[in-house]
Amino acid sequence: MNAKFGPAGNADAFYEAGLKSTFQAPAWLKAQGLSAYEYQCGRGVRLSETAAEQIRREAELNGIAVSLHAPYFISLASKEPEKRENSVRYILDSAEAVVRLGGDRIVVHPGGLGGLSREDATALACETLKKAQEALDREGLSQVHICPETMGKINQLGTFEEVLTMCGVDERFLPCVDFGHLNSRTHGEVNSEAAFAALLDRMTEVLGADRGARFHTHFSKIEYTAGGEKRHLTFADDAFGPDPAPLMALIAKRGLGPVVICESDGTQAADAAAMAALYEAALKG
Repeated sequence: MNAKFGPAGNADAFYEAGLKSTFQAPAWLKAQGLSAYEYQCGRGVRLSETAAEQIRREAELNGIAVSLHAPYFISLASKEPEKRENSVRYILDSAEAVVRLGGDRIVVHPGGLGGLSREDATALACETLKKAQEALDREGLSQVHICPETMGKINQLGTFEEVLTMCGVDERFLPCVDFGHLNSRTHGEVNSEAAFAALLDRMTEVLGADRGARFHTHFSKIEYTAGGEKRHLTFADDAFGPDPAPLMALIAKRGLGPVVICESDGTQAADAAAMAALYEAALKG
């Protein structure tokens, strides 16, 4: 089982190379030694059939695994039933889009607490996710993995344990563990081999060895404040973590096969390639 690496969206270098259209991304990514790509629908799912087919064809030709980031305005634990119903629809739209792209993973932000306790918000989010999975099953999209994401701001839903609880809704769910977010909301505590190992161990304990090996992950260095995440940085930054090297070594040593998506600010492809190089070096021992 091999890990796959790629960027979230198109890096600055993609456009600097004179490329303009996302269907050109898979070939460019392959040339960078990358094997994954996360299509961005944070502001809404707007993807034509023609564009999706072009991207799918190029991704298949170049061996690029495609995932999709669902809209940021999903709110799994809103007190307003209409907003929760809309969230189910956004998840369904995202699932339809990722299948057109040839992928089977959608990353979902849980949203805010909606004025609820963390426990009650998590329970409501689980209920919304259950309805979302039922909607996917009705529409013939059972193969799509919903990936609830750990979040970076302390006042958001999406601690590591909350995401594991959400993944307990259905065995097809995979956690999207954003290590930069977790480091931000813990003020720098997720930035060592021991911390990474503890998270990997806990994930396997709760979700089992299969999901513990095939999880989805986001990784970037992130500046944080007392409230958690402030802004995404690049790997050139030395002031904030986390450091990817210990995690890449653990993934290689344990034979894990996650999809690793880099969300660095503009340098996401180069930084994804840096992680891939660390991983390959660790495999060689």
